[in-house]
Amino acid sequence: MSLIEQIKLLTDKQLPKHIAIIMDGNGRWAKSQGLERVHGHQQGVLSVRSTIEGAGEAGIRFLTLYAFSTENWNRPKFEIDALIALLVQTIHLEKENLMKNRVRLQTIGDIASLPAHCQEQLSQITRDTRDNTGLTVILALSYSGRWELAHALKNMIRDINEGTLCPEQISQEKIPHYLCTRDMPDPDILIRTGGDYRISNFLLWQIAYTELFFVPAMWPDFRKEHLWNIILDFSKRQRRFGKTGEQVEHEI
Repeated sequence: MSLIEQIKLLTDKQLPKHIAIIMDGNGRWAKSQGLERVHGHQQGVLSVRSTIEGAGEAGIRFLTLYAFSTENWNRPKFEIDALIALLVQTIHLEKENLMKNRVRLQTIGDIASLPAHCQEQLSQITRDTRDNTGLTVILALSYSGRWELAHALKNMIRDINEGTLCPEQISQEKIPHYLCTRDMPDPDILIRTGGDYRISNFLLWQIAYTELFFVPAMWPDFRKEHLWNIILDFSKRQRRFGKTGEQVEHEI
């Protein structure tokens, strides 16, 4: 039985609703091939395409891709310019595939810090795909978990000053309403490619109970089959959320 056929047999409880990915290893992959780092980013686009297709075929509802962090602004200017140009080009070239596969594209992060022409492309593609009913792909751009929490805190203080929020109302249930991901469930799975074992300031609040998968493959080598194997592994894990294993088994 193929991987996707096995996934189709999973129950709703076994199937993750939201998968987040730290797409790491583009530069190291290029270096190993004797190429400039930008070639690794270009090759990584093929991995994005394969992963989006694989997530859609598996019935995943949300896929968040860590595309550009706030810390990435510290990279050499020529690499930043190449990444932005590649992003704009990819959005233009992938629009037809997104529409054909009913994929809805959204963004999270400090989008206002991106170049104006990039903001325009992102705004256009999110408008064009907003009525699609398939997989929702979220690009995390100029994003970091600490930036998001600081941004949320500023907005909470604003609402307190305007009288629409009382300090006594602040709770673990209220905070998610101020996050970039307020309209989606927390990730069930976080994948990091490239062989490193860290979360790199990504979705710090949301991954409190997320299952972590660290993959040795560099991002340009990642394909839908890697994703499907991880989904099947996830389906066998027992998620307790602070309860005992016996309690969880009794609920099933």
